[in-house]
Amino acid sequence: MGDPNPEKVAIVAEVQEKFSNADAVVLTEYRGLNVTDMAVLREAMREAGGEYKVYKNTLVRFAAKELNLEIEELLVGPTAIAFTGTRPDGSPGDPVTIAKALTDFSKKNENLVIKGGMLDGGLLTTDEIIALSKIAPRDELLARLAGGIAAPLQQFASLLNAVPQKFAFALSALIEASGGTPEEKPVAEEETAEAEVAEEETAEAEVAEVAEEETAEAEVAEEETAEAEVAEEETAEAEVAEEETAEAEEVEDSEKESTDNEKIDGEAKENEES
Repeated sequence: MGDPNPEKVAIVAEVQEKFSNADAVVLTEYRGLNVTDMAVLREAMREAGGEYKVYKNTLVRFAAKELNLEIEELLVGPTAIAFTGTRPDGSPGDPVTIAKALTDFSKKNENLVIKGGMLDGGLLTTDEIIALSKIAPRDELLARLAGGIAAPLQQFASLLNAVPQKFAFALSALIEASGGTPEEKPVAEEETAEAEVAEEETAEAEVAEVAEEETAEAEVAEEETAEAEVAEEETAEAEVAEEETAEAEEVEDSEKESTDNEKIDGEAKENEES
């Protein structure tokens, strides 16, 4: 007898691994499904967090025999097996969603026949798989469980919150009935002291505000004084310039007068000589 086919050995090992790791396994007969139907079914399984694989019955028998799985009677006709796996978002698949995906598809396409399966190592009949599909998914059950736990806790928290409030009301009534307690005086003194401190802080704030205003006014006055000095300097410079201009004009007039006199003297001298 020759060595076993390596490809078949690898397939048997693959089936064994999937049987061992899957939480739920559903065996189906896919006779009559076309390529498009198989693609739609595989996509529904992927969204549900599972995978849909077609294997030869002889190879599945070898894998099941080595794992002591009693599924021989389900390996009749063309068989495809659904395994729980991982959803597209990375979360683990749910046996309920796998069963629901297969059941919903079989209602629309009668060529898919659910033959049976396994859940946590135990065998499931077709009716049990259909019943499993009607259970709420795990995420929904967890949400309901969390809500059921949260409601009593919220009620308990409300009760705890109400106890000190009622106790405070009762204590207040008791104090009023007894005419007050010695503790009221220190409390009043503390409140008075706090009020005085608040008044002092307010007064200090007002003083600081007044000081800021005075400082601002002083700065404005200094700026105005500086501007006035600058204006005086400019006025003085203008007066000096006017004086210098007047002196220059006087000098110019004097020189002109001297020139005119010299000219007149020259002309008179010429007349005398002639």
